[in-house]
Amino acid sequence: MRALALIAVLASPACADSIVATRTIRAQAVISSEDIAMVDADISGALSSPDLAVGMEARVTLYAGRPLRQADVSVPALVKRNQMVTLVYQTAGLSIRTDGRALERGAAGDFIHVMNLSSHLTIQGLVAPDGSVSVGPINKG
Repeated sequence: MRALALIAVLASPACADSIVATRTIRAQAVISSEDIAMVDADISGALSSPDLAVGMEARVTLYAGRPLRQADVSVPALVKRNQMVTLVYQTAGLSIRTDGRALERGAAGDFIHVMNLSSHLTIQGLVAPDGSVSVGPINKG
């Protein structure tokens, strides 16, 4: 009889914690600890740690009671569409800074389109951690 009980325990699926939204979270809102809760359920694809969600930005609207998945959250955007940004062109011994207008949203490490306000040309640049946009030759390694 003990052997059957042991087999039943080993064969039962292990429960894991999953993250669900406690309220409706609008897209592009930064998620706080009050916005999420842990539930004792193994929900396929759901985040399993609050550290993976808190401080992240909702990519889509998240509804109360629904699980949060990795594809639902991303790093918060530093640059918003139509925001004024500093364009930085830097190469060996030369650094040029000018004003630009972001034509799309972007987080650190994203490539976005920006309009140079001096020349009115649209260029693509890399969003830096300080919110500026690096243009020109970009060191990838």
